[in-house]
Amino acid sequence: MRCYCCNNLLTDYESTIKSVTTNSYLDMCLTCLKTVKDDILYKDRIDLLSSSDIDDLDIYLTDLDNNDY
Repeated sequence: MRCYCCNNLLTDYESTIKSVTTNSYLDMCLTCLKTVKDDILYKDRIDLLSSSDIDDLDIYLTDLDNNDY
């Protein structure tokens, strides 16, 4: 499966991210998801994280930490 926005291959983790609102798969990589993170609520499966996802997620979480969540 590929990212809807940039056409990169999705990891197992990225391919299971779903919208909370619609319950449909987002089909977005973490890099693209980062650009819309303030507009989309999603649910994921942490148990499918791989080391490459964690590298991308570290960047994502760093941005979240700056927002006082």
